[in-house]
Amino acid sequence: MTDDKRDLVHLLGTHAAEVTYDRLSDDARWAAKKSILDTLGVILAASGMEPAVQAIAEIVAETGGRPDCTVLGFGGRAPALMAAMANGALAHCLDYDDQTPWGQHTASSIVPAVIALAERRGGVSGKDLIAAVAAGQDIFARLRCNVGWQKDWNLSTVLAVFAATASASRVLGLSPARTSAAMGIATMQSSGIMEMVAGRGSDLRGMYAGFSAKGAVLATLMAEKGVTGIDKAFEGQYGFMNTYFGGRYDRDKIVAGLGSDFLGSGTLYKRWPCVGTAHSHMKAAIDIVTRNNIQPDEIAEIRLYVGDYHDLMCQPLDERRAPATLADAKFSLPYLVSVAVVRRGMSVTDFTEAALKDKQVLAVGKKMTLVRDAALDWKLELPPGRVEITTRDGGCWIEEGHRVPGNADNPMNWEDVCVKFFECASVAANPVSETVSARAAALAENLETLEDATELVKCLA
Repeated sequence: MTDDKRDLVHLLGTHAAEVTYDRLSDDARWAAKKSILDTLGVILAASGMEPAVQAIAEIVAETGGRPDCTVLGFGGRAPALMAAMANGALAHCLDYDDQTPWGQHTASSIVPAVIALAERRGGVSGKDLIAAVAAGQDIFARLRCNVGWQKDWNLSTVLAVFAATASASRVLGLSPARTSAAMGIATMQSSGIMEMVAGRGSDLRGMYAGFSAKGAVLATLMAEKGVTGIDKAFEGQYGFMNTYFGGRYDRDKIVAGLGSDFLGSGTLYKRWPCVGTAHSHMKAAIDIVTRNNIQPDEIAEIRLYVGDYHDLMCQPLDERRAPATLADAKFSLPYLVSVAVVRRGMSVTDFTEAALKDKQVLAVGKKMTLVRDAALDWKLELPPGRVEITTRDGGCWIEEGHRVPGNADNPMNWEDVCVKFFECASVAANPVSETVSARAAALAENLETLEDATELVKCLA
């Protein structure tokens, strides 16, 4: 804890500016490297698996400008702002990007921003890139856990723009004062409502990280040019904490261990390409059908026990059983459990226009019913989902979802992240060969040895 009375924007800005590779724990270093490789892989996969992002690629191509930075997946180069927008939109649209143990996503905003500015600047070392990403991950986790979220704002963009700005400022080597200014400027880019996430029919749910990545790059470049920020951006009478959270935040916890404890080390990496809050229900269903060798046509009913946030993914039930779009499918709990039951797992290739019409999956979806359970409501940590399956011959099993692949009790190691990266790279709009993927994975594993960290990005361009 610190007795420094400066506004949080200055404390966090100074923290980001002063983080070095040598100060990081080994876990924090590996978390940053995993997030970099994992995010690059998901970006590549999205270019081949989500048709809606083609519009972003076309807009970026139309804008022209200095070809400083790589647009992954589709190819080509663009100015830093638009490259961050394109890569950020790709980074989340499969809902396959990493997350904190408490939900929400930050690497999909941080990584596109830092690679854009690293390419623009040139000569950014691997150690500096790792330190930059770790700083942003730490700041995001500190804010995520200690604000009074009422499920109204989309925290992934509202908070991640600050984390990405801190990381981007570190990449450019901005001073503590300039980094704090950049984070103040980023208040103009902090946005996103939960209706975008919980509603149906919008492609924005998948693309939202593009806005925070672009906003972070813009805020950082403005600060580099000398534009001033907001002295009390976070804690002023009309600042971020009062405006967004009604003054409900825990300052002491936000700054506890600042500079010594790097909370990004707890980052989780997904093995299934859909909203993480559905994974425990999916795992419970998979466990039941696998252990008891239950075939889909033998099932009479599947009861999903749901808390408040789970229920968002289930309403209206008929539309969530048979989602109309790929974006909706990744946030529809009944559909996701149906896929898990039929496939006994999930792959990035399970989300195509043709897959949405899979008769076996849709038939299982019709057997879904809901049981409301307030004990499963989302506070800080989302309780594990519970599933009950009955069969036509009278069998009945009920399970909670534990040891979900990628969760804290069953985390993905470096080799697991590499396997996922290879899978993702192979389905890009311009598929990446195994030879190139292997080189990229090796560069990421040894990122701290690179004099120019963008060698990793150029390898995939």
